[in-house]
Amino acid sequence: MWTERTELLLGKESLERLKNASIAIVGCGGVGAYTAEMLARAGAGHLTIVDNDCVSLTNINRQLLALHSTVGRPKVDVLKERLLDINPQMEVNCAAEYLHEGHISDVLDGHYDCLIDAIDTLSPKIALIQFCLTNNIPLVSSMGSGAKLDVTRVRISDISKTHQCPLAHMLRKRLHKLGINSGFLAVFSEEPPHKESVILEESLNKKSQVGTISYIPAVFGCACAQAAVSAIINQSDCK
Repeated sequence: MWTERTELLLGKESLERLKNASIAIVGCGGVGAYTAEMLARAGAGHLTIVDNDCVSLTNINRQLLALHSTVGRPKVDVLKERLLDINPQMEVNCAAEYLHEGHISDVLDGHYDCLIDAIDTLSPKIALIQFCLTNNIPLVSSMGSGAKLDVTRVRISDISKTHQCPLAHMLRKRLHKLGINSGFLAVFSEEPPHKESVILEESLNKKSQVGTISYIPAVFGCACAQAAVSAIINQSDCK
């Protein structure tokens, strides 16, 4: 049995909990795809993956799904094929959707034992966090993995304890206005961002380009998977 070494570490009962758990991953880019794969290899039985994006050439430096052969394909399709190649018995539900406040409940209409937020746009991230807290869905939220180099500085902690992360800073400010100060886990790096790797672009949406390295999003994804597995096998909230 391909899960025998995981069972040796976790125990049969914990592995069964993981097999029966329903987990949602929103965002299948640099962090989310690694999270999904780590959960699949750990024995998770039911995954819902949400992302409306397609693989692009600029993803190749850091994203698990990005190959020259997959450029242009929907990320959820590429990821589903990969997950089922790991575990053909896994249930994988795909939603090629861009989440926004008005239809989160339509896209995520099932029961979830844990949800991983791996999106990097502030407004839908906040809406998703509110949705999880309102519906008592254990949540692990990834902060920014760009402009970081040191894997030893990656941490898992309550959102209130995050620091040295511009995305987490903006997120906390917005959440405070909504009366949310704590209550879910965040994966972040306490390494100060390398500011010279951020290029601001003058555009309608005021976007920016942030330098990235291959291994940091992977470590963030592994940390998200660890937090989710721990919550599920210990039957606890992600707090």
